Amino acid sequence: MPTIDDIELARALHVLAVAHWIGGVAFVTLVALPLARADPDAKKGFALFEAIEKRFARQVRVSIPVAGLAGLWMTWRLDLWATFREPSFWWMDAMVVLWTLFMVLVFVVEPREHARIAARAADDPRGVLTRVFRAHLVLLAAASITILGAVAGAHGGLFG
Repeated sequence: MPTIDDIELARALHVLAVAHWIGGVAFVTLVALPLARADPDAKKGFALFEAIEKRFARQVRVSIPVAGLAGLWMTWRLDLWATFREPSFWWMDAMVVLWTLFMVLVFVVEPREHARIAARAADDPRGVLTRVFRAHLVLLAAASITILGAVAGAHGGLFG
């Protein structure tokens, strides 16, 4: 019976973590936020968004670090450091930039700014939901481009 090696395990964990993380971003962006914004009572809509986001944030605080650690492990074990200097491997840099951005957002910005955003939402919940929705759209677009490039690039499709 074949056994899984550390690279295969890291790849599987990386894909699972990214699927959870970016899938959750897609759900929040394309399902939860539109539902919250459509609620005639904007304060209830914001409360819905907050409840969903709070539950997802606890989960993604695991999946984002797992994605990064598994990616780092594969880069180290496969000695892929030189790919970061190759323009055709732009998606490697994009993965690191996207991961770093989300780490900062989830572990630094959101905890520090949550109270301020909630206070602003008490006065203008619809405006806050609109800004949050736009920010999520940008993040989801960046993640989608990165995933497209990474999957195609990892399978021989080079865009550079």
